[in-house]
Amino acid sequence: MKSVLITDGLHETGMNILNRSDGIETVVKPDLTPDQLKQALQNVDGIIVRSKSRLGGEILDGQQRLKVIVRAGVGVDNIDLEAATRVGILVMNTPTGNTTSTAEHTIAMMLALSRNIGPAAASMRAGKWDRRVFQGTQVSGKTLAVIGLGRIGICVAQRASALEMEVLGYDPFMSEERAREYGIKLHRNVDEIVRRADYLTVHTPLTDETHGIINAERLAAMPKGARIINCARGGIIDEADLADAIESGHIAGAAIDVFTKEPPLDRRLVELPQVLSTPHLGASTDEAQEMVAVEAAEIMAGFLLENEIRYAINMAPVSGAEMEDLRHYMGLSYRLGLLSSQMIRGQALQSADIDFRGEAAEKNTRLLKSIFTTGLLEGALDAGVNLVNASSVAQERGISITESASGDCENFASLISVQLKTDQKEFSASGTIFGNQFQRLVRLGRYPLEAFLDGILLIYRHHDMPGLIGFIGTTLGQHNVNIANMTLGRQNNDAGGDSVAVLNLDSEPSQEALDEILQHAEVTGVEIVRLPAADAFPAWLGG
Repeated sequence: MKSVLITDGLHETGMNILNRSDGIETVVKPDLTPDQLKQALQNVDGIIVRSKSRLGGEILDGQQRLKVIVRAGVGVDNIDLEAATRVGILVMNTPTGNTTSTAEHTIAMMLALSRNIGPAAASMRAGKWDRRVFQGTQVSGKTLAVIGLGRIGICVAQRASALEMEVLGYDPFMSEERAREYGIKLHRNVDEIVRRADYLTVHTPLTDETHGIINAERLAAMPKGARIINCARGGIIDEADLADAIESGHIAGAAIDVFTKEPPLDRRLVELPQVLSTPHLGASTDEAQEMVAVEAAEIMAGFLLENEIRYAINMAPVSGAEMEDLRHYMGLSYRLGLLSSQMIRGQALQSADIDFRGEAAEKNTRLLKSIFTTGLLEGALDAGVNLVNASSVAQERGISITESASGDCENFASLISVQLKTDQKEFSASGTIFGNQFQRLVRLGRYPLEAFLDGILLIYRHHDMPGLIGFIGTTLGQHNVNIANMTLGRQNNDAGGDSVAVLNLDSEPSQEALDEILQHAEVTGVEIVRLPAADAFPAWLGG
């Protein structure tokens, strides 16, 4: 039974999805202290949070059972992504659930700011009738700059176009062709776009790159009388710089829904009469709360029950269908990683390259590389390694993991080859899938062969002389070890030359048995490799 912790409340529709999912139990614990939250996470497989719960490194470090965090919302600045990745916890968010509500709130704030609706309403409640004091400006014919063209940014742009505004957009990952489809004139430089904006709205995540992206210098570059809207994340616009620009008269006003500290401790910006502020209401609609809860619950259930990865922040997304399609390729990649790790035991790994050929090259090679890296590292490190953190763990240790892919494949429908460099030597191996599911080792070093990649493998290097196979069988039999399968690989098929043999054993031989084999004059090396049983997968791979 998988257990999911709910700390910040979740709409009942989302709770119903989790509670109706066979194999999932929910634990609702609101208002936990940091120490209580850290303790509670030790007993669950997943957690769904909103913006209230903060999952910092001090809480995530050392968590061994927790596999996944789902943020019911878009922003993940309350989650330490580096710490989560380091300990192998997958982080996903719900980017579509509140898109419409946040975009509508942005447009509503822009219109209310333009027409002075907030102060005018307050004046009316005070019994006044001051039409001339609250004269505003229309948005039609004005230029709106949208910083960040994700789902919400595009949704805002579409609505602004319907209001007959000229829409400019900045996003480093948006193509010009795609922008034109939405009627957006794309700019590649923030400094350029701010100079043309009558209105500016931000819709980026809060990152090191976007923190303070709208600052004093860029505010000063905007046309006098421009207006600013922020319904994304606090900190994207420097609040002190914005207050200065408004007080100086250069910026006409601002509509702010989000703040660096919530509620804001510094009240200077909020209390300016030219500022319209709301308490983080962008996603606060009945529809958005229900949609975000449903999305969060479905994402959590999909991962825990079907290994589906949607809207992942710290790894590539993988659908349930793709995960099933990749299942045996993932198993092959993982076993090649385990094999490689054990074959270079005691050596300092410097780099590894994994090459995908034929049908394998058409698969999600990025994910397969991560799974190979997991198998490569998990047996050699004390820290837990899985497909979420494998690449970062390798990088932290200065190990270069590269990949290449090609449709060319001479002898097999697909082939995955690995080559490792250590401080002592190089090691290489290749594997393939026969039929739709049978994972086989087809090359070890320079020797072609065909060996099962499961269970206990005894690999011995030798000179291919008569009588040696009989000696190996007899020796293992004397130690009550049965041989399930055997394959021989020799270069150029030359009799008497250097060769390698792989034996699949039903049980692991004793060190005494291995020493006896190694004492044979024609045997030059012996290794034992431990792999999962046939068709077995690690727990994090749905095993």
